Amino acid sequence: MLSEADIKQISARGISEEKVQKQLRQIEQGFPFLKLEAAASVERGIRVLDGEERERLIDDWNEYKAHGHKVVKFVPASGAASRMFKNLFAFLEAYYAEPTTDFEHTFFDNIRRFAFREALCDQCKAKWGKNLRSMLDEHRYKDIVATLLGTDGLNYGQLPKGLLLFHSYADGPRTPMEEHLVEAALYAASNGQAHVHFTVSHEHLELFRQKVEQKLSHYEQMFDTQIEVTFSEQKPSTDTIAANNDNTPFRNTDGSLLFRPGGHGALIENLNDIDADIIFIKNIDNVVPDRIKGDTVLYKNVLAGVLVNLQKRAFGYLKTLDTGVYNHEKLEEIIRFLQRDLCCRRSDIKELEDAELVSYLRRKLNRPMRVCGVVKNVGEPGGGPFLAYNADGTVSLQILESSQIDTSNPTYVKMFKNGTHFNPVDLVCATKDYRGHAFDLTRYVDPATGFISRKSKNGRELKALELPGLWNGAMSDWITVFVEVPLDTFNPVKTVNDLLRPQHQPSPEEGTHHHCAHG
Repeated sequence: MLSEADIKQISARGISEEKVQKQLRQIEQGFPFLKLEAAASVERGIRVLDGEERERLIDDWNEYKAHGHKVVKFVPASGAASRMFKNLFAFLEAYYAEPTTDFEHTFFDNIRRFAFREALCDQCKAKWGKNLRSMLDEHRYKDIVATLLGTDGLNYGQLPKGLLLFHSYADGPRTPMEEHLVEAALYAASNGQAHVHFTVSHEHLELFRQKVEQKLSHYEQMFDTQIEVTFSEQKPSTDTIAANNDNTPFRNTDGSLLFRPGGHGALIENLNDIDADIIFIKNIDNVVPDRIKGDTVLYKNVLAGVLVNLQKRAFGYLKTLDTGVYNHEKLEEIIRFLQRDLCCRRSDIKELEDAELVSYLRRKLNRPMRVCGVVKNVGEPGGGPFLAYNADGTVSLQILESSQIDTSNPTYVKMFKNGTHFNPVDLVCATKDYRGHAFDLTRYVDPATGFISRKSKNGRELKALELPGLWNGAMSDWITVFVEVPLDTFNPVKTVNDLLRPQHQPSPEEGTHHHCAHG
């Protein structure tokens, strides 16, 4: 099925022929659904912390940082913002020229409240010789949108989300990337140093670099913290082959094979390359202005406190098992820790002989660990926390996406629908073992949790293979713990109008000040 030229093309991407054949088999066979025990809830697997516990955990985290551990903030930021403007692109294509839908009305009625409004006004002047207000008075709605999205304007239709102006401040507007720098200084700094890592797409790398160059020293001064910013790109070797509907390889018009980015699960490779004791992960668009960062910072500190606490206990038990000096009571204590605190259970644990039991406990404790913030479910789309069965028959906590759920199983659908909580990608991870060696994170991926999605290229349908998602299957074999965090720590921006939500607006007393004021 694969020609010499194909094999050449495959190896040039750093992929083995065997891997491609395996991907084609996966596309043909599809993936099994996960076997579920229950949706995680406060009664089962989700920790809720009171004020006293929170204080104690924050102290633990501050104590940990004081010992000079390296902490990195990891931000997936490669996506373009085109989906954010889907409704405005539709307006440009529409047969009508005035705002008609609710979305369009909201956008134009509130256009002065966006943080990019000044930049847009300047662009309108440069392109049309008129400010924004005059353009609105003349009903030139499509020209305004074209100036916002087009390459000869602000180019927001092509830029990554991380570089759009999101929030207004007295000293000028900020992009999400800058908000992440601020966050890193507020909770991820250790000994006056903070490290932030962005995964970006190749075409945006230079733009990100320029923005960092412009802004970094401003934030370093503001917080009296050295901030090291690094970037990586998704590796071409994590791309996956596309197939036709009959499962044969999809070919471009020139006969070459089509490879596609394998989705955010590919980033496990990027995460694996990061040398750190603790890594915070958070999506690029989940940021808020300074005035309401308080809760975000508080709970990040709390989650990190939970993590370093659990890690300390797991490390202590592993060292005990190493000595070989322990009694039955001690083993019972470790089992309780694994089952209660780390929510990892197996039904036949009582039947295991001591030697088998020790090897099992060691295996389960010596893994990468993550503490995930979860919020009460308010109907946002996305993954949820579940208790699921693993390949070795144990039950543990997992974050599942809807694609991993067997929709023909009414019990599972009900679990998914009635789930009380939602995962907003708020993770704190520990990626080194008790001896200080980094785990090879690629060994903890469950390859059976990828999924097939339907796409098209040049008008032809294709099947695309998505790798196990970064916080789903790619971290399937991690120790996972869920902690409830307040809803106001979760403020993603999925459409441009989300920026009009009060959480993304300046407080009334701050107001917004623009030199384009009459614009």
